[in-house]
Amino acid sequence: MGYNGLLLTLPREIKSFLAVFVIVLSIGYFTGLLFVSQTESTTPAGIKENYLGNEEDVDAEVMKFKKGEREMLTIIHTHVLSMSFIFFLLGGIVLFTKLPKKLKFFLILEPFFSVLATFGGVYFVWKGIDWVKYLVIVSGILMTLIFITSVSIVLYQLFFQKTAPKSSI
Repeated sequence: MGYNGLLLTLPREIKSFLAVFVIVLSIGYFTGLLFVSQTESTTPAGIKENYLGNEEDVDAEVMKFKKGEREMLTIIHTHVLSMSFIFFLLGGIVLFTKLPKKLKFFLILEPFFSVLATFGGVYFVWKGIDWVKYLVIVSGILMTLIFITSVSIVLYQLFFQKTAPKSSI
């Protein structure tokens, strides 16, 4: 079955439905990133402080305490499940775009590895393995760049490309 470029051949109503979904999904994703910036978890020190606390810093502007095991498991559980669902849905749409096969497979598969690296890394930071905070930053940035790239490709093909030449993958 040829599905490469199938997105371009869909009726206007389905394209509109998908576009609105991707836009709302993006609003949710970027709201989450705003929350991350509010917790100052965008730097290696901020990641460590967010999960291990800053009780020893008497000059801290905001007092943070080390998260408990139950709280950590809840954070990791909810984020891994929800991010997997986000990338499953977005990847399902990307599958039907007109793209080279290798790029398409990278865009749909890599985010799952970034989710595991990011939130697995958060757990290891909480366990006291300090260097993993850098992995959390790199995987989180990569995950976000792939999200932005995938959304941009989907919206571009939904709004600006009219037809696709026939090909099969």
